[in-house]
Amino acid sequence: MSASDEKRNFRPTPGEGALSPPPAPDVPDPAAAERLQAILSSPSYRKADEDIDFLASTDARGPRLELEYLKAELLLRRHGVADTIVVFGSTRIVEPALAARRLAEAQALADADPVDTALARRLSVVKRVCENSRYYQIAREFGALVGAARESGDLPRLAIVTGGGPGIMEAANRGAFEAGAETVGLNITLPHEQLPNTYVTPSLCLQFRYFALRKMHFMLRARALVAFPGGFGTFDELFETLTLVQTGKVKPIPIILVGESYWRRAFDIEFLLDEGVIDPQDLRLFRYAETAEDIWQEIRRWGQRKEDLLFE
Repeated sequence: MSASDEKRNFRPTPGEGALSPPPAPDVPDPAAAERLQAILSSPSYRKADEDIDFLASTDARGPRLELEYLKAELLLRRHGVADTIVVFGSTRIVEPALAARRLAEAQALADADPVDTALARRLSVVKRVCENSRYYQIAREFGALVGAARESGDLPRLAIVTGGGPGIMEAANRGAFEAGAETVGLNITLPHEQLPNTYVTPSLCLQFRYFALRKMHFMLRARALVAFPGGFGTFDELFETLTLVQTGKVKPIPIILVGESYWRRAFDIEFLLDEGVIDPQDLRLFRYAETAEDIWQEIRRWGQRKEDLLFE
């Protein structure tokens, strides 16, 4: 084979002298923007502290408990709320004027259909609520006494604390508000709509998810507990406080039950003693009172009896 023939028949192998094809021009990927948007909008891409679904999940209960404690603690500390009087009582005991209007309405309905036993029963209950509306006024007067002590400079760190709801809680907040004092409400999220009363200082109204954390903050600064007539919620808070004092988990504080006739019928303390489930000294864990002045004087006397004064 001649040199010219050899040259004509030469077929270079890849990478051995062959020219590479020119690079293909970049072609935009029409689906890239859509894929990027899917990544950015995925729950997995959210920062943990901004992921509401994650924070509300069962697995994040621990951080929620810590945050609920910390937010209230820092806010109350920032406002100088160091000594508190906690007031509990029924949400259904309303101011006398409103109670009287409801009684008139129930009476009219019962009179229009005297054979309706449900209406007769409702009238009986409304009458009792109307009679108990005097406790609204007592709670309001007591809130005013505490508020005045704070505003006068006598007890500048003292504040009324309630659950922030209606009824007796509203009355205590209202009295302190009318005295010009800041007043605290520790509200709770419930399955049914429940809004804070309008007499709580806006910057001192907190909303809790957990009863346990709410009750902890009731007790952390409590220098006294005042329990007005109420139902299960009031009983829960009262008996938890009695248990904490009885077992020595907290220092003794004055626990005042307002309305001796109500409380003696609501629970029979002498029966518990006779049954041997409490000790005689447990009878001294609380006192009864009938008026706002009675409550206030009992709390002040307690402070004077203690070596470490109630309000330092």
